[in-house]
Amino acid sequence: MRQLPLLVQLRPETDFAAFLAGPNAEAVAAVAAWATGSGDDFLFLFGGPGSGKTHLLQAACREAAQSNRSAIFLPLGHGELVPSVLDNLELWDLVALDDIEAIAGNETWEKGLFDLYNRLRESRKRLLVSGNTSVPQLPLALADLRSRLGWGPGYRLLPLSEGDCGQLLRESAKRRGLDLGRDAIDYIMRRCPREPGYLLELLEEIDRESLRTQRRSTLWLVRQVLDARGT
Repeated sequence: MRQLPLLVQLRPETDFAAFLAGPNAEAVAAVAAWATGSGDDFLFLFGGPGSGKTHLLQAACREAAQSNRSAIFLPLGHGELVPSVLDNLELWDLVALDDIEAIAGNETWEKGLFDLYNRLRESRKRLLVSGNTSVPQLPLALADLRSRLGWGPGYRLLPLSEGDCGQLLRESAKRRGLDLGRDAIDYIMRRCPREPGYLLELLEEIDRESLRTQRRSTLWLVRQVLDARGT
């Protein structure tokens, strides 16, 4: 993969194997096909915070890179990005833009993104965009940009069930080498939001605390982490 600025580096754990699809199997399959060049050229994902949009966009870029395609991930909500970052993105094979709502209403950003859509289509390149709501509900000022966002299929990422969230914790803990017992998982599920993003961040914190204290990831350690969070 081409060298990316530090703020847009892919997180090491974001791949398709680490994403629990649950009710979102169709969306995950569409993104995976996009990454390998066998699906639609333009896709739009939407869902609430912690629904897994960022994970899927980064997983797609990682998959593309492993297939010797150039791919770039840009989090539009990052304050260090400026509209000129969109210049020449058609030189990449695949472009993934996260959190489009962050630039909605900004004339310069919207015009830049509109032009990028056209350049990518002319170059026969691929674009994956995510947002917090469906295309018609985005507060965009440029009608032509809204039409471009509808060039490909749109998929809503649905919430995971309680059982799916428990499975996500078990599988993610296992990948980290954590022995997260049934009692610890049940305790987390009783006290925490059933949001994949939140649960994975919590698991990362439990892992760090386990390494710091040299303690196993028992219910006692989970309680300490949650108490420190005020959860």
